[in-house]
Amino acid sequence: MDAHGGRRTQGERDAVTVEIGYALCSAAFAAAVLFGAVAGPAYLFGLPARVRGVLVGSGTVLAVAVFFLRVVSVLVRFARAGQPSQPGRTRPDS
Repeated sequence: MDAHGGRRTQGERDAVTVEIGYALCSAAFAAAVLFGAVAGPAYLFGLPARVRGVLVGSGTVLAVAVFFLRVVSVLVRFARAGQPSQPGRTRPDS
């Protein structure tokens, strides 16, 4: 239910769906880039197994943290922003 107590319109439901998809895709991309940056050298260079394990483990932990932080930040920002009064308009007076 939205702020004025009524049911959500199809457009509002679609906007939420698109925003969730954007949050998941952008979070997956950010996590993959971070994992590659941290764990990539372990595979590119002939590093010892212990160092490789530390890099891959820390890359995994950081990637998971970035994924969840990105999803939460996008969805919280979307919830706080509200929706324009008319589709395609950025301000009520435009």
